[in-house]
Amino acid sequence: MNQHDRSKGEYRSAQHEGPLTCTPGEDDPHLRETRIASAQVYRGGFLDVRRDLARLPDGTEVFREYVVHPGAVMIVPLQGDGRLVVERQWRYPLGRAFIEFPAGKLDAGEGGLACAVRELAEETGYRAAEWAQAGLLHNAIGYSTEGIQIWFARGLVLGERRLDAGEFLDVLSMTLDELEALAACGELTDAKTLIGMLWITHWRAGRWALDWQPAPRAPDAA
Repeated sequence: MNQHDRSKGEYRSAQHEGPLTCTPGEDDPHLRETRIASAQVYRGGFLDVRRDLARLPDGTEVFREYVVHPGAVMIVPLQGDGRLVVERQWRYPLGRAFIEFPAGKLDAGEGGLACAVRELAEETGYRAAEWAQAGLLHNAIGYSTEGIQIWFARGLVLGERRLDAGEFLDVLSMTLDELEALAACGELTDAKTLIGMLWITHWRAGRWALDWQPAPRAPDAA
């Protein structure tokens, strides 16, 4: 059997007779790599780099190097007229400015929704009346543990933004068509933003669902 049986519209695993299902964490012993030992090789103000000795399914031992990440959120802010709030900011490693949806890393002990509310307000000044979690994306599965929660926000009200020290960015309002045009010409290449656009497309078409909830009350309003 072919690993990908496209004639039936299904993806099939070499070790599974049925179609693959949406079961994160499915046990695949024929693919599993087992950690034998782990060492921290670098710890900076943000990055935590590990070098592990791992055993492959055939018993071979190899080294795996990767970055441990605290996790992050990305916000897809929906304006009442259908436009989307995005940012343009400089990304030092690549030496250029990128158009992105608002995003930020989780603080220690911080929940995803709390982080999303905080980042949206700090970076754009917007507060949202309703929120919905779309899912989780892994943007660098070959070398990082980072998982980015995808949150949608609507019922936006503009207020004062409070950027972190050393943070500089422009806040823009664009349509999905405009963002898709930038992606098509190679100007928009940020992976998380492209995934956010995919989610918007499927949600607006009724193929993917969102479960909306009221914004959490501010601590001083409790």
